[in-house]
Amino acid sequence: MISKVLASAAVLFAATGATSAFAQEFRINYGHYLSNSAFVKIEQEFAARVEERTEGRVQFNIVYSGGLGKDSELLALVSRGAVDMAAIVPGYYGDQLLYSKILQTPFVFNSPAQAIEVANYSFANLDPFKEEMERLRIHRLFHQPLDPYYLTGQTDACKSLDGLAGKKIRTFGNEIPQMMTAVGATPLTVPAGDLYEAIERGTLDYSFVNLGNVDAYRLYEAGKYSCGPGLNIAGHMVVISDRSWQRLPEDIQAIITEEAAATQQAYVEWIDAATAASTDRITENGGEIITLSPETLQEWQEKTPDLLQLWVDDMAGRGQGEQAEMVASEWRDMTAGNDAAQSAD
Repeated sequence: MISKVLASAAVLFAATGATSAFAQEFRINYGHYLSNSAFVKIEQEFAARVEERTEGRVQFNIVYSGGLGKDSELLALVSRGAVDMAAIVPGYYGDQLLYSKILQTPFVFNSPAQAIEVANYSFANLDPFKEEMERLRIHRLFHQPLDPYYLTGQTDACKSLDGLAGKKIRTFGNEIPQMMTAVGATPLTVPAGDLYEAIERGTLDYSFVNLGNVDAYRLYEAGKYSCGPGLNIAGHMVVISDRSWQRLPEDIQAIITEEAAATQQAYVEWIDAATAASTDRITENGGEIITLSPETLQEWQEKTPDLLQLWVDDMAGRGQGEQAEMVASEWRDMTAGNDAAQSAD
C-alpha cells in the first residue's frame, strides 16, 4: 500500500494556475482511519472553513476508512509527503511517537479537556514534542478530544474488576494494555473497523473505545452492555506533512493555523454534547450503559502501575531519561489533584 501511494505522490498535492495567486488551487488529500460519521464533523467543518476563507484556492479531499492508507501506515505516508494530511493515533506508533504517545496514557488526565490542555502546552512549549514533529517532518494542527472510553460486550460482567479477569479486551499502544493485565484481562489489538465482528463472534469479550465510536460503529448491536468511563486520553492528532505545508503560500498557512486553533477549541466545547448525543442514541437503540463507581475506578488505578513513570524508565533506557523526566514533571504539576474518582465526572 505504502509503495503504491508513494508512486503517486506527485499528484497528491497539485498547484494549478500560475498567472495569479488567487487562481491557484491546492488540493489537499487527507487520509483518515475512521469512517465518515458525525464523530468527525468538527474536522469536516475545519476543511469547509479553510476552503471558504481561501475562496476555493484550497480544496480538501478527505478519504475515510483507510482509503489512503491503513491506520498503521498513515504516519509513514504523511511523513514522506505521500499524503498531505492525516489523522494519526499516537498510540499506534509507540516506537516512533515516543512523546506524543503518552497523551494516551491511562490514569493521567481527569477529562478530555485536560488532556487537550496538556497536549497544546506540550507541543507549544516542550522541546521533545517539537523535535519529534521535526524529525518526522510533520506539522501538528490540532488534537481530537476523546470522550471517555467504555468496555462494550455481550455481558454485564464489565461492571466489576473481578468480572474482567480472563476476558479478552481490545486495547492498543504500549500503556493501555497494562491497565487490562493489571486486572487479569488479556489485551488484544483489533482495529476500530473490526470491532463489531470481533464482539459478535466472541473473538473479543469487550471492545474498549469511546462512546462516540460505540455509536458510530453501532457496537451496541454486537454487545448490549457498555461499562465505564474507564479512560480519559487525547485522541488522534491531525497533521500535515512539512512537504505539503511548505508549498502553501504564507497567507494560506496563516488561515489554516487560525482555523486549526479555532477547531481545537470547538472540538473541546463539542465533546460533552457529542457524548450526550451518543449516549442517547446508544440507549434508544437497545444498548445499556453501566457507570463504574468512583471506588471501582480508584481500585483499578491502584492495581495499575504508575504508567507515566514506567514510560520515563523506558525512555531512560533509550538515552532520553532527562528529557522524559522533565516532561513527566511538567505534566504532574499540570494535573496535580487528579484521582481516579474524577474520571467519572
